[in-house]
Amino acid sequence: MTKTRSLVLGLFLLTAACSSGQSTGTGQPTGRDLTTVLFLGDSVAAGEALPLAAAFEASGVEFSSIASDGGGNVVGPFSEENWKKLPEQIAAAEPSVVVYQLTTYDWGTEQEQRAGYDRLLATVTEAGAKLVFVTSPPIRPDDFYRPHMADLERAPDVARAVATGSGGKANLLDADAVWGGTYQRDRDGKVDRSADGIHTCPQGAARFANWLLTELAKLFSGITPAEPRSWANAGWSADAHFKGC
Repeated sequence: MTKTRSLVLGLFLLTAACSSGQSTGTGQPTGRDLTTVLFLGDSVAAGEALPLAAAFEASGVEFSSIASDGGGNVVGPFSEENWKKLPEQIAAAEPSVVVYQLTTYDWGTEQEQRAGYDRLLATVTEAGAKLVFVTSPPIRPDDFYRPHMADLERAPDVARAVATGSGGKANLLDADAVWGGTYQRDRDGKVDRSADGIHTCPQGAARFANWLLTELAKLFSGITPAEPRSWANAGWSADAHFKGC
């Protein structure tokens, strides 16, 4: 990790309070212990998984990620290929909680999105785990994503409806508390998001990790989020996922 990037992560600590405030979500504290977390999503989530792994380890919680570059979604393109392996992957991880960050590929009609999220809920429940949907960072759409923005903007409401109707088996966390409602390259004078308009940079990923741990601690017992100083500068920021920063 370069000295510059280390300083960026150090400055993240000054803004962490901004990302750990109230969020809009569904559900109430479950009383369930958070012992093992499985993280699902696309390449955006794959980058965020790097600080999450360090943060969960520092917090005494087992963490694994099957977030996938170019896929990882449960509805839309590539999802049927993902579903061929996803139930086995979830069961093998033996998670207490599965976190699915909505992806940039969650395209489809409202009915198709609902079917995909319901299918994920049923699969996670069968594995004996709780499901947490997390909204994705807002993107700056290019020609590839622009035709699908209506679908992506609808997805959080569909996931929220699934969580609300789950009888306590699922929750939704709205990550606008971290990212705001629109793509922002910089935050507090520091680079937060990749120049590609899609992915996150180390400071943004670290703020997200701190926020997610804090929110999960409100829903589940058995976790005390570690101080960011114990994991923010652990070397993960040099990963190639942040090359656009």
